Amino acid sequence: MLLFRWLILLLLLAAVVAFVFYAGTGQVRFRRYGLVILKWTLIAAFGFFAVLILERIA
Repeated sequence: MLLFRWLILLLLLAAVVAFVFYAGTGQVRFRRYGLVILKWTLIAAFGFFAVLILERIA
């Protein structure tokens, strides 16, 4: 569980870095990278919390 939390944190940090690169360079590919990383990080986080909720119910 600790590993998953660190993974989520690092992926969010990677998305922020990609957005900072986009702001600094203006290259659209960095914004696209940031959005893709953010999307999959949120999907993984929602899945993780869904599993935690299901464990509490069962």
